[in-house]
Amino acid sequence: MKKTKNIFSLCYLFLLLFVSCAQKENEINTSLKTHTSKVVNLDEIDEMSIYHLPAQWNTQDGKTIELKDLNGNILVAVMIYTSCKAACPRLVADMRNIDKKVGRKNNKNIFYLLVSIDPVTDTPERLKLFSKENKMTEDYWIFLQGTEETVRDFANVLAVKYNQISPIDFSHSNIISVFDEHGVLRHQQEGLGVDNEETVAVIKKLSN
Repeated sequence: MKKTKNIFSLCYLFLLLFVSCAQKENEINTSLKTHTSKVVNLDEIDEMSIYHLPAQWNTQDGKTIELKDLNGNILVAVMIYTSCKAACPRLVADMRNIDKKVGRKNNKNIFYLLVSIDPVTDTPERLKLFSKENKMTEDYWIFLQGTEETVRDFANVLAVKYNQISPIDFSHSNIISVFDEHGVLRHQQEGLGVDNEETVAVIKKLSN
């Protein structure tokens, strides 16, 4: 009887361990969707959606994602590189200002993407440091490193032009883009330090 009880206890412990592991795996798989209000059926999305881009990206936290993992959320995207000393700091400031004006209380399904145009230099570790230096450490700030090919494909969708003019310097467009929950481009803001009221209004409208 005692032996049977011990076996039962061991089986129970294995069951608890299995459930715990399954729950942990589910938490990891859904960690990027913690703010999602509505997940979109990927079979029904617009043919122009960025969710159709098959590329994988590395985040500043060392995770590998595809853009479709963010489906159901509003995405605000900009292309920068961390060693930039001219336009990029202004673009980063503009993104933070947009986030501040939009707010988080009733707009939790919004992610801000900062895609590096210098994937060789901007490793996940470097992007992580950059996010800390710029006080952009909340989980809705996502820094992405791709490959030269995937970055170029993403830039083409945004109509962002960039060109490497030295080993550590690029010329590039200064555009902030807003995508709806289907991954379709809905608005763009071009320039540095420009009036962002229209951009903020579009984000709020899409979020609601």
